[in-house]
Order: sequence, then structure tokens, then C-alpha cells
Amino acid sequence: MTDVEVVSRVRAGEIELFEVLMRRHNTRVYRVARAIIRDEAEAEDVMQQAYIKAFTHLDQFEDRSQFSTWLTRIAVHEALARRRKWQPDIVEPSGEGDHMDRFTAPQADPERQAYAQELGRVLEHAVDELPETYRTVFMLRDVDGMSTTETADGLELGEEAVKTRLHRARAMLRRSITAQIGEASASAFQFHAVRCDRVVAGVLSHIRQLPTAAR
Repeated sequence: MTDVEVVSRVRAGEIELFEVLMRRHNTRVYRVARAIIRDEAEAEDVMQQAYIKAFTHLDQFEDRSQFSTWLTRIAVHEALARRRKWQPDIVEPSGEGDHMDRFTAPQADPERQAYAQELGRVLEHAVDELPETYRTVFMLRDVDGMSTTETADGLELGEEAVKTRLHRARAMLRRSITAQIGEASASAFQFHAVRCDRVVAGVLSHIRQLPTAAR
């Protein structure tokens, strides 16, 4: 089923099918929340709140747009709201190439896998150190693989702003770790099964307790 078909059936009362949408988009929602929050536990909380908000406002989703983009916007707003509670005086960045090479590695042996995992940790640390204005764009474009248009829509930016920020983020990273990145970016900021199950269970538990009118 497409996202639109699943949404239609959830709207019709098959609320358990909302799990399909969560599992389908968990990694992307985690990555955008993690890019803004930079704390794994808080990012999970943001995810749950974003999903609950999406569920309770499914009537506002317009079928002509992509559900993933709509959900990304909700997650961005939830993450920013959460961060502002920690840092009430923070000033949000205003809107404002080349392509970082992606390499395909041969079938990894245990040594190569261990090396890739270490590079993944190096990359995650380097991305965390980027200014947020670049970090979120890099996370969505290069780590999650969203298109420029999808990223612009999800972050409510112009496409040129996305391109500019991505170019600068890549340049910052390239200066320190280009020689080490390899294929590690594709495996960075993964949202593994146990954590996925935890978020899904938490959201479904909350949804089941909602009054019928709120569904």
C-alpha cells in the first residue's frame, strides 16, 4: 500500500495500520529529530510526539502532497519546540554544488565491517559538530537521501538555501574526514529494531487511549 492508501484506511478507523506508517518512516523522523536535538533519548520523545500529532491531525494531510514530507515538517517543529524549552534564548538560523562522492564497497569482511562502524562513529561526531543550519540539511540530503525539493519542503526553505547549506556542510566535513568517510554515511544515525519497536509501542498505546472523537 502507498502512504496515501494507508492514511485513508487509518482515517476510516483502522488505527492499527498507523504502525505501518511509523515503521516505514522511523529512520527519517529519527534523523531529522536527532539533527536538531543531538540527544538520542530526547529524539525518541520528539518522534513519539510528532507521530501522535500526525495521527490526531490526519484530517489535515492533503493527498496531493507526500506523507513523508508532511511528517518531516511536524517532526522539525516538534524538535525545535523541544529544544527551545532547553534554550529559550536561542535564535533560529535564517534561510540562505558539488556532490560528496559516495563509494560502493565490496562485500565487507569482519575487519572491514568494524572499520566502517568506526568511521560511522567518526561521521556522526563530525555531523553533530556542524552548526544546526547545515547539520539538518546534511542529515536529510546526504544521510537520509532526500531530494533537494523534499528537503526544502520538509524544512520550509527555498531550494537554493538547501543547496547552499548542503555545499557548506559538505565542505566543513570534507576538510576533516573526507579520506575516511567511504560508505559510512549510509549506515550512520540508524534507528535499530529495538528502538523502533519502543517508539511504535509507545505511540500506539497513546493512540488507543484517545477518545474516539480525537481519532
